[in-house]
Amino acid sequence: MLKKAKIAIVGAGVAGSTTAIYLGKLGLNVTLFEKEKSLVTGPPFCHLHAGGNLYRDISDAQCITLLKQSIDFLKFYPFVVDYRPTVIALPTTDKSNPEALLTRLKLIQSEYEKLIQNDPSNKVLGKSNDYFKLYDRADIEVLKTATIVSRPQTLDEWMTPVAQKIDLAKVQFPLIMVQEYGLNLFRLASGALLTIAEMQSVNLRTETSVTSITKENNQWKIGYEKADTRQYETFDYLINATGFRTGKIDDMLGAPCKRMVEFKAAYVTQWQGSDKILFPEIIFHGERGTPQGMGQFTPYPGGYFQLHGMTNNITLYKDGLVANSKFSCQPELGQNFIEKIEKSWDKKETAERTNAAIKHLSQFIPDFSTATVASKPLFGAQQIPGDDPSLRVAEVSFPAERYARCEIVKVSSVIDMIQAIILQLIKLNYLDNSATEKKVFNALENLEEDLLQKVAHDLCIERNYPTCLSNRNVAKK
Repeated sequence: MLKKAKIAIVGAGVAGSTTAIYLGKLGLNVTLFEKEKSLVTGPPFCHLHAGGNLYRDISDAQCITLLKQSIDFLKFYPFVVDYRPTVIALPTTDKSNPEALLTRLKLIQSEYEKLIQNDPSNKVLGKSNDYFKLYDRADIEVLKTATIVSRPQTLDEWMTPVAQKIDLAKVQFPLIMVQEYGLNLFRLASGALLTIAEMQSVNLRTETSVTSITKENNQWKIGYEKADTRQYETFDYLINATGFRTGKIDDMLGAPCKRMVEFKAAYVTQWQGSDKILFPEIIFHGERGTPQGMGQFTPYPGGYFQLHGMTNNITLYKDGLVANSKFSCQPELGQNFIEKIEKSWDKKETAERTNAAIKHLSQFIPDFSTATVASKPLFGAQQIPGDDPSLRVAEVSFPAERYARCEIVKVSSVIDMIQAIILQLIKLNYLDNSATEKKVFNALENLEEDLLQKVAHDLCIERNYPTCLSNRNVAKK
């Protein structure tokens, strides 16, 4: 017979919330601790990395893993996916060329076809033959005179506003359109909150801080505070899903560690007059940390755009990447970063960095120079296990008995992370072998769209962001 077990998950970001849902649906008794008042409040995400085409510096193996993980994530969270493609453009100043990307694109296309053949339900990125399409200069010139449609259905219709808005003299050809989709942070937070609220097997404790963890009689004794009241409770298994604060839990346990933390921000802008146009996401490649760093142009409804510029005066910070010390597993960010995370952004810095992002993107999209600051940035600190800042694929480690340390870098890795934890729980006789089958739980698919959207809308207001950021980038019928 299976042993009854109490599972504690500390941190309710994507890793903690998804694990709570998954394990709760498998019948385990789960308690989810979160210091904030709602779920999924960590670093922003906006992109399903179905192949890793944003990152030229990572290995083919990481790209293939990202493809597989993205498919699993999309199947588990279909209501957070924004079904629009991504355009990859290389500036004329870039040291590389588009042809250098083709080998990897063809490899990913081939791997995607194999995944479909192995399981037809993996066909979530369209037909494998349509995974990417090349557009040479002549193709783009034709689309410059095409009519922009309100509800693009074909790749050409998605490419039309790109052809008409970007400076063709600034980019190399061909342009590449790839079936990498968007992810909506606020819809994921809403769906996780609504799902967990209906689960009797998951006890959600928000606005609760874990203050101590000790080992007693082969169990974890957790001390936690809410509203200045301290309590203690014992658990059989501990899952650390605290994100960039992961090292604080490790310090409580004396667990071995090696990690970095990086603070990043993305900037929310509004482009007047663009609210009737549906854009794909556009990536302008560049060398990280230089003035020519990658630019990322992520569309939302209502003429809102989220911007990344991988330069030190936009998304990156010169002192924003720190490693743990020999005295503590927790990398120490500067106080200026902690102020942003825990309190608020300085309005002057918000304006300076957002306008720098607008300038960075408008060198390729000239009309975008009229965009304005729409809100405070989307921001957060991201953990990176090990000592390689280019790492994009990581899941989980088990540095102590009955202890799992979540180490995802990209949200799409979360299902593989959970599967690794499940194997540990099977060894402890908390679950049987059938739990290794990857599941798409009906509870997630049966969420009421109107309620899901309302809660996502309310989360935007609660966190002081434009409500359009909670909507999918889909034109009205």
